[in-house]
Amino acid sequence: MKPNPVLKYVCNCFLLTLPILVWNLVLASHLPAPFQPAIFWHDIPPFLALGENISRSSVFLLTLLMPLSVESRTQKTGLVVYVVGTVLYCASWLALLYFPESAWSNSGWGFLAPAYTPALWLTGIGLIGRTFYVNLPYKRWFFISVCMIFLVFHNIHTIMIYHRTH
Repeated sequence: MKPNPVLKYVCNCFLLTLPILVWNLVLASHLPAPFQPAIFWHDIPPFLALGENISRSSVFLLTLLMPLSVESRTQKTGLVVYVVGTVLYCASWLALLYFPESAWSNSGWGFLAPAYTPALWLTGIGLIGRTFYVNLPYKRWFFISVCMIFLVFHNIHTIMIYHRTH
């Protein structure tokens, strides 16, 4: 029996973003007020909002084009970086959810933690990736660069909100 050719496209690096997406969907409405859309997206310059959303979409699109396999030493290191980054990302949310009035949550580092900790799990995905499904050469620096562009926009956005609300 021949394997289904569509199935090979299902096992891609986008699967690694699903825990993050589910986490965000389930818990975002419970974050403190500055993180709610009415405040977080209010009066954000169009260039910043557009850059953030286009680069975020580009990151997710690229993960869809990257087969998921963890065979090489670099890919195994990437998996460790991804797991550590995901744990730190979730911990940064938990601090804001359960201790919103703490010194940490009200500090710049604490408030911004959900914006900068994705650098780890995204770098992990970049290290796990080795090829694209399409006939383009895979270069880790390219994927990680797109992620960093997203993170620059996202962190500037979050810094603006921090300065407005604290």
